[in-house]
Amino acid sequence: MPMIRLTAPPGSLTEEGRESVQRELAAVLLRWEGAPDTAFFRAQAWSYLVELPDGAQTTAEDDAPRFLVEVTVPQGALSERRKAGLVEDATKTVLDAAGLSPADALRVWALVHEQPDGSWGAGGSVLRYADLVALVKEQRTDA
Repeated sequence: MPMIRLTAPPGSLTEEGRESVQRELAAVLLRWEGAPDTAFFRAQAWSYLVELPDGAQTTAEDDAPRFLVEVTVPQGALSERRKAGLVEDATKTVLDAAGLSPADALRVWALVHEQPDGSWGAGGSVLRYADLVALVKEQRTDA
């Protein structure tokens, strides 16, 4: 049950990138989390695009666009290898959506927030990591 949020300056994404980046980031997150590619899990991978107002993002050096990708997952859902792959692929996805090259990779920061077990709720109930693992197994056997 992951969530991903991209914060971007206004006008920094290409028209095509703006239309596709949220679904692409959600797919990247599901792939690295190891979730089954089912309608149920795709519907649970929430993706947000937060576009800042004019002038809301800058650095001490310049006004070139910078991007923040925030990923929230249950603690234990991502190994170090999976986190590294997620950060790499999310960065590439954002660069592509903005029409930037790999040389601009430092303009994309990715923060992975791991929610402690028992601190995530959905549908009016607390979900534990073991509950999610059981859902994955159930979805895989139904496929």
